[in-house]
Amino acid sequence: MRILLTLFILSWVIPAAAQLDQEKTVLSLSAKKFDWLIHKQADSLDRVLDARVQYVHSNGWIQNKKEVLEDLRSGKLVYEKVTVKEATVRLYGKTAIVNGLGTFEGINNGTAFRMDLRYTEVYIQTSGGWLLASRHSNRMP
Repeated sequence: MRILLTLFILSWVIPAAAQLDQEKTVLSLSAKKFDWLIHKQADSLDRVLDARVQYVHSNGWIQNKKEVLEDLRSGKLVYEKVTVKEATVRLYGKTAIVNGLGTFEGINNGTAFRMDLRYTEVYIQTSGGWLLASRHSNRMP
């Protein structure tokens, strides 16, 4: 009986621990993505962006993967600092949704900006790891 009880408990504990590990992985990847933007690490960002990713910026501007990487390389959009104030993740099978709040600072087409944004990022798990499939942000008053 003790063995059955132990197996039953382990059947709950092991999946919960695995889920926590996946959540930490996705949150870490989301944070690294901001660092890569700040440090202009296009190759690292390229590896985490899904081929069909859509970035919806707070001004309604929509970009695909090629445009995000081109703007990073050209300096059209420069992120100087990103301060994440909060970020949570929810897992749904091979999909992870990150909701966050942060302060974003940089230069867009030569004009400095500093804004507080709420953002949602959708990651999909592939055989090669997690990829960012969608990102949307809203400006906070």
